Amino acid sequence: MPEIIISGPDGRLEGRYHHSKQPNAPIALLLHPHPQYGGTMNNKVVYTAYHAFVQQGFAALRFNFRGVGRSQGTFDRGEGELSDAASALDWLQGYNPNASACWIGGFSFGAWIGMQLLMRRPEIDGFVSVAPPANMYDFSFLAPCPSSGLIVHGDQDPLVPIEAVQKLIDKLMHQRDIKIEYKLVKGADHFFQDHLEELDEAIQDYVSAHHRRRAAMAGR
Repeated sequence: MPEIIISGPDGRLEGRYHHSKQPNAPIALLLHPHPQYGGTMNNKVVYTAYHAFVQQGFAALRFNFRGVGRSQGTFDRGEGELSDAASALDWLQGYNPNASACWIGGFSFGAWIGMQLLMRRPEIDGFVSVAPPANMYDFSFLAPCPSSGLIVHGDQDPLVPIEAVQKLIDKLMHQRDIKIEYKLVKGADHFFQDHLEELDEAIQDYVSAHHRRRAAMAGR
């Protein structure tokens, strides 16, 4: 898990990268929660998602947004952070030019940024959004959502009500050819305290099933 430095739009970005030994391995970029509320790439939920993708054979990257850890710059209300994510994805793609697939994952604020990046980068094949803050941020830009994906939420989340996430899912599910899998983790709060293993399992199960379906379709 070597430390890397990415040239970002507002200075260097600090990251951690796992390179897959598999040829043409898929890639995944993981985004952390709100920088002004203690969010970093070492957040346990972000690390769990990162680990889940690594276990599925991905080359995976997580990094600190501007102003966090050793990343330069200052918080930019989401606009600059979206640019940071785009630069990180550029680096990841440049390091893996023959990647078989490209995924984005994010937790809370990172899920909001990740879904915006999804709209801007047609090469992204799938997404994992953990506790997307649908009550705090506007997700109306997902019109239409370009990729299917997984949304994971805790039923005891005090920050993001289930109803807000369900409303977002209902909107996405009505879009043609888009399938959203929704995993509600019983007893989990916003940070999945004592439920990280279930989060890891949900992500790995979804990613594994997605690739089995893709392989089956390719073999027809």
